[in-house]
Amino acid sequence: SSRHCPWKMNQLPPKSAVASLASESTNSRVEALDNLSMDSFWLEVENIKQSAEAEQEECSLADVKTQEEGEAEAEWLQDAGLSELLGDPAVDKDNLVLLSTLTRTQAAAVQRRLDTYSRSRRRRNKHPVRDVRDVFAVGSSQDTAAEKEETSPDPLWHNLRTPNTQRKTQDYSCTVRNPGKEEVFNMDVAYSEQAAVLLKGSFLSESRKLKDGNALTRFKIPKGRLGVTRIGDLSAQDMKKIPTLALIELTALCDILGFELKRNKAAKLKTTEKRLFGVPLNTLLENDQKLLPNTKVPLLLQALLSCLEKRGLETEGILRVSGSQTRIKSLEQKLERDFYSGLFRWDDVHQNDVSGLLKRFIRELPAPLLTAEYLPAFAAVQNIPDLKQRLQALNLLILILPESNRNTLKALLEFLSKVVAREKNNKMNLWNVSTVMAPNLFMHKGLPNKIPEGKEKQLAEGAADVVRMMIHYQDLLWTVSSFLVAQVRKLNESNNKRYQFCDKRIKNLLRKIHADKDKVEKNQGEPSKVVKVHASLLLKDSLEVHLNNATRVADVLRQFQKNVCQNGWNIVNTVNLLKCNNSTECTNLLLYEVGGNIGEHCLDPDTYLLDLYHINPHAEWIIKQNPSCPRMF
Repeated sequence: SSRHCPWKMNQLPPKSAVASLASESTNSRVEALDNLSMDSFWLEVENIKQSAEAEQEECSLADVKTQEEGEAEAEWLQDAGLSELLGDPAVDKDNLVLLSTLTRTQAAAVQRRLDTYSRSRRRRNKHPVRDVRDVFAVGSSQDTAAEKEETSPDPLWHNLRTPNTQRKTQDYSCTVRNPGKEEVFNMDVAYSEQAAVLLKGSFLSESRKLKDGNALTRFKIPKGRLGVTRIGDLSAQDMKKIPTLALIELTALCDILGFELKRNKAAKLKTTEKRLFGVPLNTLLENDQKLLPNTKVPLLLQALLSCLEKRGLETEGILRVSGSQTRIKSLEQKLERDFYSGLFRWDDVHQNDVSGLLKRFIRELPAPLLTAEYLPAFAAVQNIPDLKQRLQALNLLILILPESNRNTLKALLEFLSKVVAREKNNKMNLWNVSTVMAPNLFMHKGLPNKIPEGKEKQLAEGAADVVRMMIHYQDLLWTVSSFLVAQVRKLNESNNKRYQFCDKRIKNLLRKIHADKDKVEKNQGEPSKVVKVHASLLLKDSLEVHLNNATRVADVLRQFQKNVCQNGWNIVNTVNLLKCNNSTECTNLLLYEVGGNIGEHCLDPDTYLLDLYHINPHAEWIIKQNPSCPRMF
């Protein structure tokens, strides 16, 4: 079957081979999982293999091309928003503004890629590119060592690896501080900068045995004066800047840890005539949005998850116990025919068949849900020895994902958390769910899965462990780090300063703007400030707020409610503010920061507003109804 469908399932051992592999890789991190059964993983692999063999003709793929030396670096620079450094005159020089926002470790990561690209161009006798010293004002380093680096792409499981010098000295046993206890997860300082500080010391070498999620360290994100920003709190315009910054930071983190980050090229698949299964996420969403605007997760996936939540969460072995392949194939055909017409009857479908359809939907996506480009990096997170740094890498990878993939992944993980929460009834704990879902997320027919001989158990457990981390730590992973938000502000500020001096009046206006800004900066130590908060969709009047060092967003929302209830303000849509108990509650209201050095930012209730004012004095503050709250009119 591999001749027609290069899905390297035959390279994985059957269930009986698991026991024979138990004694190998004694120094590997995954040996800490010896007591955890992998039977579910190999059973799922066997089910996927049988399904693929039955449909060989549908697996026609293009080969993944080998990249030439320097090609990967060129693609990286383009994806990082720094293609101007490649010497392309057609590229807008505004991209270079990004350089001014980089940290020391991020700048070093860019320098290494530009060094490698420059050397490859010189060796091929191409036109010279910009010297890295012209950009960073420093000399290139480690030229001799870099000249000897391998440039051919690695297979799926080798794309994040350690140099030979690191392999001799680095301890890759699983390390975790205070298992089961709470630990601080710092998002104020760039992860790569934190790793650089830790590198001066040494990694902890305490191993752990994990039988369930209760043994995992609990992390707490400390709320600074500016609160915490979740994915979805930033405007679409600002979120477009996040993947570029996250890619640079992830590369810098891998450089500090001694890993090499490489990415796959997506394989080209034949187009399908289907409307649901095997259809690209973006195409699904475009079709769904014609029926239901603002749809962010495919309607079919929503229906599958909803059906399982209603009738499958209590079913013993849900997800693990496979439904009939014949029935699942028949149900897929019925869904293709009747789903959008509303004629499909979900009540007639067995829960195990629905879970089979769910896993089939994920597997049949033309590109992996974790994307073909970054699937190797997700799989290789297991190689990072420290749990906190693994989570840092996962956080950045999730931020890099396209919005449609990220939203779909979040919906899936939220459902999987609900399955784990019903463990007493369905007998599916966190590890069971992770081992079943890992093959569906990490084995994709569009990519070669060449697994080194003797590494099957280690890599399988590592993939399951990555899924477990995504399920257990999803709230943390769907947070935008404060240092990335600060970089977005710097980017916006730099772009706003790039005026064309074509008129004396513009020069005078800019002089006045900068003079006003200087006054603001001088007054940053002021103990209080009076600002106006708008609620144009709710009230015709604005609210004057006296800010001091203790004023938080939650305080302003409470003050707003009090004025609405007691002062008889002219309310535009009173019913928008009311909950079912006819009382006004701040949970139904949100405060947004709009303009200045940010597009639009939904503020954490614990944000201290005077601190925020000092950072973005030209923004407006607007109260809006929480979009997640149902309207009652």
